[in-house]
Parts: sequence; structure tokens; C-alpha cells
Amino acid sequence: MNATPDSWTIASATDAAHARVAAARLATAAGVPLIERARFLTAIAGKLRQCLNSGETWELDFRTDTSTDGHGRIEVLIHPAHPTPRDPRLWRLSIACPHPTQADTIAPAQAEPAEIAEALLATDEDTAELLDRLDAQEGLVRSHRDELHHTNQGVLALHAELDAADRSQRDLLQAEQAARAQAENARRLLTFLADASDAVTASLQHEDILRRLPELLIPRYAHHVDVWLFDDDPTTHHAHRPAAAVAAARTGRPQHAAAHPGHLPGVDDLPSSVLEREHPLLSVPLLGRGLLGVLTLTATGTRFDPDEAIMLIELARRTGIALDNARRYAQHRDTAETLQRAQLTELPTTPEVRLAARYLPATHGLNIGGDWYDAFVQPDGSLLAAVGDVTGHGLRAAVMMGQLRTALRAYAVESDTPAGILTRLHRLVRDQQHELYATAVIACFRPGDPTVLWAAAGHPPALVRDPEGSIRILDHKPGIMLGVPLPYQYEDHTVVLPPGSTLALYTDGLVERRAQGIDPGIHRLSQAMAALSTAELENDLSAAAESLLKPLLHDSERDDDVCLLLCGRT
Repeated sequence: MNATPDSWTIASATDAAHARVAAARLATAAGVPLIERARFLTAIAGKLRQCLNSGETWELDFRTDTSTDGHGRIEVLIHPAHPTPRDPRLWRLSIACPHPTQADTIAPAQAEPAEIAEALLATDEDTAELLDRLDAQEGLVRSHRDELHHTNQGVLALHAELDAADRSQRDLLQAEQAARAQAENARRLLTFLADASDAVTASLQHEDILRRLPELLIPRYAHHVDVWLFDDDPTTHHAHRPAAAVAAARTGRPQHAAAHPGHLPGVDDLPSSVLEREHPLLSVPLLGRGLLGVLTLTATGTRFDPDEAIMLIELARRTGIALDNARRYAQHRDTAETLQRAQLTELPTTPEVRLAARYLPATHGLNIGGDWYDAFVQPDGSLLAAVGDVTGHGLRAAVMMGQLRTALRAYAVESDTPAGILTRLHRLVRDQQHELYATAVIACFRPGDPTVLWAAAGHPPALVRDPEGSIRILDHKPGIMLGVPLPYQYEDHTVVLPPGSTLALYTDGLVERRAQGIDPGIHRLSQAMAALSTAELENDLSAAAESLLKPLLHDSERDDDVCLLLCGRT
């Protein structure tokens, strides 16, 4: 890089003009662009005016620097002609130029008037070119301004569309949230309805249903629950009942009583109840195979929710069906129990054999099964003892049990052995084709004979307790069940039963458990019989039968009937 200074003394306006002309020539020769050149010269002229206004003599130095790549800079320094030490009034200005030129070759020591005029004209030309460029820039600015205006209009329109889309999206979101809330509420109501329906239909007892209903509804859906059950005449027993309940009983339609109409679907509106003015009432008929009663609910708040009201009405409908089923079940149970108890005859008294029997119905289901026992003395003086079990429960099983007991007595007149009686019973049951089967065991005690003749049809084995307390299981293979669609001839067996011995006939409900099978139960029965004392068996056989049941039926729940017949040799 090299530097070439050129100095000018500024004492008057003429000196300043000459220096201004020199600066213009130097910048033009160095190829400084027009706009940068105009800014450069304007800055120098402004500084020169400040120097003239100070009344002092100043010096202006031009310096050009050239780099190795051919580019350079023009630097202007203006300072007092006689500066003092540490004089801060040094003004410096520089500008880049593509073609640096020696300042002393461009700017003579003194410019002629013609040169000054030419410089002024050149300045006007620069000014005109600047104005032209300014006009072009203004046109470009106007174009950009118009474009920006259109852009702003588009942005505003886009913002309006986005705002409308946002509002629409918010509306859709709110609608979706409302739909989800409705769906969740419907799911909650359906879940409760399903659970409550299972609870009220799980029992066939009126008391259980009426107890569970308030537990389910209070306090979630009702402040108070009242169930009014009546006979076939719904006009009776309506004293102290709300008018809505009486209206529901008379019309068979749900009734709503409140200070303001509830507008509930399918429900009639009535004025506020005199018995309950603070809360609305909803009275729903309980319908089964007829009008059973009215369910009256007191609202927890000031109104019933329409969706909840629909659910409550449906629950009342299912409760009515459950109550009707419970009533019909009670009727069937009473009929079957009456029939079954009628078949359990009184045990005869004989000098050689003492008898004791126990019958316990099942605690689950209809509670009526086909278990039975019978004992009677034949014309020849022999004693016939029998225990049987018809498959299934209910009225059909009880009827078939009665048929078997009656047929057994009839066949015993013509057949002198237990096997012959069972063979004829098998034909009877098989020919009826009612899809019911039965098991039975028959034992025959003959006067003066220490042996007992017995036969079994698919029945659990009988047990014999000897006087010494040892237990024998009569585990001869039993014949097939009565009623199996196959021809079959049963066989008689004998067992010695000395005085002081006890024969136990029973049904599978005494020894069989679903989780364990029948063998462990027979083993427990054997242990219980062995634990009885000889004195207890001889003095009170009925108490002994009761003692046998306790260890075997320690739990109160039974899936099957239990029948036990003890036959003790005196």
C-alpha cells in the first residue's frame, strides 16, 4: 500500500471552492459511485462552511491509499493551520474507491474560473442524475407501497378467514365436548342401569329387592325412595300416599309432581305434592304381568334430569319384572313345598328296627328338589326303607318324586325284593320320557333275619356302623340311574346287620361338594358315624341323626337337598 498527500489552505470561500472542486475531481477520477460521491462531497462542503465561520485558517489534506488488489481509499483530513498540542479539532473522512488516483495529478494548486464553472456544471449534472435516480426510487417505492397495500389487504382478509376458521373450530370443539359429555353421561347411566338391574334381579325374595333398591338410588339419584306394593286392586291402601303415586296407580303412567313442569319424556306433570313441597316427586308404576305397585322417588335437588329420569323409569320397569318373578317364584315354591312335605310320611315303629330321618331343602334356587325317603311295613311283616333323588329342582322334580314314592309302594306289593322294585321303577321312568332321571336305594328288613337285602340304582353307597363302632361301606357297583333309555335288570345284595348296628341311607346332597367331589364327603360321613356312641344310637336315634348333619353341613349354604335315613337294629 502507498499513500500520497495533497494539502490545501482554507482561508476564504474561494479556497474552499477550489478545495471542493479538487475533491470532486479526485472522487470522480477514482471511480467513486455517484451517490457515495455526492454524500462525500456534501460532507466536505459542510465541514468547510463550519471552518469559514470560525474565522481561522484551516488546512485540508487529501490522501489516497492503494492496496495490493488495486482498490483503495480516499481520505480527507481538515485541521487548523496552526494547531496547538492536543488540539481535538481534527476532522477525518474516508471513502472507498475502485480506481485510486494520485491527488497531486488531479488537483492543481489553483483552479481557473473556467474550471470552477465546469465543476459547478458537473455538480448540476450529478444533482440531475441523483434526482433522476430519486424519481426512479420514488416510483419503485410507490410500486412497493401499492404492492404492500395489496399484501396488507390480503393479510387482513387472511386474518378474517383465520378468525372465522378459529371461531368455527371453537364451535366444533365445543360441540364435540358437549357430545362427549353426553356420551359419557349416557355410558354412566347405562352402566348404573346394568349394575342396578343385576342387583335387583339377583334375588327371588321380595325383601331383598325392596332392601337393595333404596341402597342403589340414595343419595345418588334420589333423596328418598318409597315402594308401594298392592294387591290386584290398585285403589286400595292409598292412604298417606302422594297424589302422584295414586295417579300413577290409577293411570299406569309415570307422574311428576313439582312447582314447575318437568317436561320429562313420557311423564305427566302434576302440581307440587302437599306431602313434599320442597322437592319434586317422580312416581313410576311397577309393572309385571299386571300392576304391582308404584315406585316414588324424591329428587335430590330442584329438578329431575331428563336423561336420569328415563334411566329411573327403565329401572322401575325391570324392578317390576323382578318383583313379579319373585312373587311367582314364591307361589311355585309354596306349592312345591306343600307337595313335597306331603310326600314325607311318618316313619313306622317296629320292634326290631328303629328309624330316624332328616330332610333339608337347598338354600339356592327354587329350594325344592326331588330328594325323598320312605319306610313302611309290608303285609309279611318286613320293613322296607328307601331313599331316592330325582335330578333337577322345581315343581316337576317334586311331582316325579311323588310318582316314584307312590309307584314304589304299589310295586312292593307285587315284588318281594328291592331289585325287582327298582327294575319296575326303571321301566316306569324310562317310558315317561320327561328327561328326568332318578337314583334310589332300597333296603328290606325281614323279621328274625340278621341280614338285610338291598339294591341300588345309581345311588351313593350306604354305610353300616357295627356295634363296636367300625364302619362298612356297601360299595357294590350300583345299577344305572332310573330312567336311562336302556333296558336293565337290577341285582339284590345282602349285608349282615347284627343287633346294635346302624344302616345309613342318604342322598348326594349330604356328602357331595362341587370343589371336592363325593368321596371326601363319604369319608367325613364315615368318621362322623364312627364318632357316635353306642348309647347315643340306642337311646335317641333322632338326636344321632342331628349330630351327623352338623359336621357335614357346617356351612348354611347348600346347592342341593339333603336327605338322611338311619335304620338301627335293636
